[in-house]
Amino acid sequence: MFLQIDQVLTLEELEQLHSLCKAAPFVDGKLTAGIYAKAVKENQQLQGDSEAYERAAEIVLAALRRNILFEAFAQPRAIRPILFSRYQEGMGYGTHMDNTLMGRGEDLTRCDLSLTLFLSDPLTYEGGELLLDTTWGEQSFKLAAGSMVIYPSIFLHRVAPVTQGVRLVAVTWVQSRIRDPLERELLFELDTVRHSLFEKYGKTEEFDLLCKVYANLLRKWVEV
Repeated sequence: MFLQIDQVLTLEELEQLHSLCKAAPFVDGKLTAGIYAKAVKENQQLQGDSEAYERAAEIVLAALRRNILFEAFAQPRAIRPILFSRYQEGMGYGTHMDNTLMGRGEDLTRCDLSLTLFLSDPLTYEGGELLLDTTWGEQSFKLAAGSMVIYPSIFLHRVAPVTQGVRLVAVTWVQSRIRDPLERELLFELDTVRHSLFEKYGKTEEFDLLCKVYANLLRKWVEV
């Protein structure tokens, strides 16, 4: 299951991120690629030890943590450090799989979900679509600035070459408290339904029963 969430960032936050990225150094994206992905990765990334990076990462993490849909869908246990990727003309990212494990030692996390937060207006660049190879066929995403797509990290995927303009995105990975994607999807749908019922009818017996089912399934499946 994929989830598209619009307006994750405010216009002010988008402006701040563009200003920070414009003034900060970018490095070769291959530095953060896995051994096999290096062969197909052609982009640039905001240098991770800069003051601009720290501020930009704070903005994105704060936006994720306040987003109710993200919390309900991802059930985040850990969020990897944000990467800010820039694709100029001719750059793209060939077919690859995201690493199952990232980090080392106590920082080691499993990557259950991948996330792309679009920072560039799609009208300002051509190409650059995020393309997922799924059992339902190829899924394409090129979202408005400030919107994001989050999806299970089980798919081969690629970024189409940018043919004009500049594509700027923030990407990260999530280790979920709910490891199984089907269980995570069922909990998200139950949570969505119970919120809808409460808004329409208030606290009813049916609402209470649904809350009981949600709580006990969460108790059965959650990893803490």
